[in-house]
Amino acid sequence: MNAYSQASALPPAVRSNLAQVFAQYPLEVTRADGVWLHTRDGRRVLDFYGGHAVAALGYGHPRWIESLEQQARSVLFQTNAIPMEIRERAASRLVKFAGLGLDSVFFVNSGAEANENALRLAFKQSGRPEAVALEHGWHGRTAAAGAVTWGAREKWYGFPQLPFDVKWVSRTDPAAAAAGITERTACVIVEPVQGLAGAFDVPVPVLQAIRRRCDEVGALLIYDEVQCGVGRTGWPFAANMTGVTPDVITTAKALGAGFPVSAMLLAPKVAAKLKVEDMGTTFGGGPMACAIVEVVLDIIESEGLLENVRRMSKLIRESCTVGPVTGSQGAGFLLGLRTTRPAKEVQKELMARDVFCGTAADPHVLRLLPPYTLREEHVAKLRDALAEIPA
Repeated sequence: MNAYSQASALPPAVRSNLAQVFAQYPLEVTRADGVWLHTRDGRRVLDFYGGHAVAALGYGHPRWIESLEQQARSVLFQTNAIPMEIRERAASRLVKFAGLGLDSVFFVNSGAEANENALRLAFKQSGRPEAVALEHGWHGRTAAAGAVTWGAREKWYGFPQLPFDVKWVSRTDPAAAAAGITERTACVIVEPVQGLAGAFDVPVPVLQAIRRRCDEVGALLIYDEVQCGVGRTGWPFAANMTGVTPDVITTAKALGAGFPVSAMLLAPKVAAKLKVEDMGTTFGGGPMACAIVEVVLDIIESEGLLENVRRMSKLIRESCTVGPVTGSQGAGFLLGLRTTRPAKEVQKELMARDVFCGTAADPHVLRLLPPYTLREEHVAKLRDALAEIPA
């Protein structure tokens, strides 16, 4: 029996107290450092999954830990109704890092919550009844975010009705995508690099056509960069990479590199319409979250991690088309490796060789979401493991 197919080593009493809603990998992690996961049974596993795109800095970065500890000792929490310098600094740092002219920030807790707020804001400001979403996109499990998530109603949505009208448009045809946007459209929500769909990079002409049409009819363009943002593409945001700037960006995951935090970045025309109590949050914008945002962005820039992501991504594309892999898609460290065999089979065989990758909704795509600190020797381990797997 290989390592992937072994039963979980967690004690039954522990398992029984958790709601059984997640399929479990047979990989009990007891500690982690850098890009490595250490298991209870003594294995050292190379992490190409990054906690589902969260562990952008890997594990145990000393400055991340120091920042969290210092802020916890200073002020660990305070309401947004109390002004705090650390919150102002984090917002300014994020605006500067993005460099897109989206100059107002609202901090919340998760990607779904950021998308929920972005959608609600679009409907509130426009008074229109419809959202447009791209086929195969994923935006979260809450009521509004789930409504614009491809396939959610058929699989898990659960609510008796949608909170608004939703129209699905092509992710590959610029004319068809633009044609679906009308005077009824409050907003268009787009993952510029679709994560769960298999690291599918939406063609720039599609993004350009959507941007033009949104401007023509007065709809807001929302970029969901929860998974692809904050350096994962090798750029601050995919918006920088594509040259198409939205009206709102939502982001999370890498923003906290392990600490729960998310944010909305708003264009001036959106922020100008905000009124007190238009949005609210209890834990969003907490001082520890803001301290982490500030240090994560500083580490990414001061340690040259954007350039490293681009360089290592290129190396993966060039060297890892071996064994069952026939090609790649996506951007930076949101990469999809296309496989001749079902990706889940390849994932299992990689796990048996102490390499942990993800899969996707596309059954022939392995999804790579590694820490930005990945090095050549780690790429070589992935390459060698793939080369051992029959095509």
